[in-house]
Amino acid sequence: MLKMMDTYARQPVTFEKGEGVWLWAKDGKKYLDALSGVAVNGLGHAHPKLVKAIHEQVSKLIHVSNVYHIAEQEKLAEKLTAISHMDNVFFCNSGCEANEASIKLARLYGHQNGIETPEIIVMEKAFHGRTMATLSATGNRKSQAGFEPLVGGFIRAAYDDLEAVQQIASRKNNVIAILVEPIQGEGGINIPSNIQNYLKGLREICDQHNWLLMLDEVQCGIGRTGKWFAHQHTSIKPDVMTLAKGLGSGVPIGACLARGKASHVFTPGKHGSTFGGNPLATAAGFATLNIIEEEKLCNHASKMGALINEEFTKQLKDCLQVKGVRNLGLMVGIELDQPCGDLTKLALEEGLLINVTAEKVIRLLPALIINEAEARELTVRLSKVIKAFLAK
Repeated sequence: MLKMMDTYARQPVTFEKGEGVWLWAKDGKKYLDALSGVAVNGLGHAHPKLVKAIHEQVSKLIHVSNVYHIAEQEKLAEKLTAISHMDNVFFCNSGCEANEASIKLARLYGHQNGIETPEIIVMEKAFHGRTMATLSATGNRKSQAGFEPLVGGFIRAAYDDLEAVQQIASRKNNVIAILVEPIQGEGGINIPSNIQNYLKGLREICDQHNWLLMLDEVQCGIGRTGKWFAHQHTSIKPDVMTLAKGLGSGVPIGACLARGKASHVFTPGKHGSTFGGNPLATAAGFATLNIIEEEKLCNHASKMGALINEEFTKQLKDCLQVKGVRNLGLMVGIELDQPCGDLTKLALEEGLLINVTAEKVIRLLPALIINEAEARELTVRLSKVIKAFLAK
């Protein structure tokens, strides 16, 4: 009997090695990984430049305390702020920790502005993590059930609905920030009908009321959508942005970046992390960003995402149960008109790693390095599985 807590419905396979977008199980079977550890392995598996950078860092230094200067951390902070146009960054270990930091920052900002019980607007169908605060901010009742009492201080609005946010703003309240995913990943690859207008509208509301605009780019950041960050498909800049997943290419790291009035809210003693920003994690992050830049993977992700969308649309056009295919870069969702959780196992049998989220949406998050032949193979294999599933 396994000695781990029963927190995952694990698939019946164990992998022992990977290369690029491919994984090999212990029995030798080869799988096309179209999930990338849920948007983590953006460089695929065993990228030689990343392996070299991690190996070199491990041989020198893995961890020192944040009571000292850490050169690798400062290098990554310099790189991240340069490509994001943010002012500074706090490093932690995961996406939920990054979002937790943003929530604390917003509350402290509220108190500094004379608001005793600050509130944050969050969105329906959002997912921000599994700590108590981020779970409370999440818009998924299934994830929250059984963990009451939840943390207060959140007001929920419909996603992609500026009018809903305006209505909240028109009432007397203690709102000090909006926390939103530019693209909802866990919620079903939900892309605003007009991302420029939506984020610009939120930016204008925040500016009007002196609120912070906080963008959760944990899943949609680091080149995934064809830009360094999803909000860069628009003209706006956030006050706070959170990152994780693809930032370390598998080495755990999270980041909370701030700009302008949000950049000096934290002072010594207000927040911290034992492992956050350690030399190994930040060396992996720095190498990841350099490789994405050198290999022009943002543009590549945009091209491969368009190809994948086009091929699925073509191959599934006669399936009336397919409600639509949507993507921005390599965040791809195929929505069916019925629950399709069984597809995960059926795809596994065909040598494909996929995921189903929001019950009816097939979520694909291939590595940014996927090539054209692999992208086409993915669409052919998965279309076959989907058609077989729908024919039952």
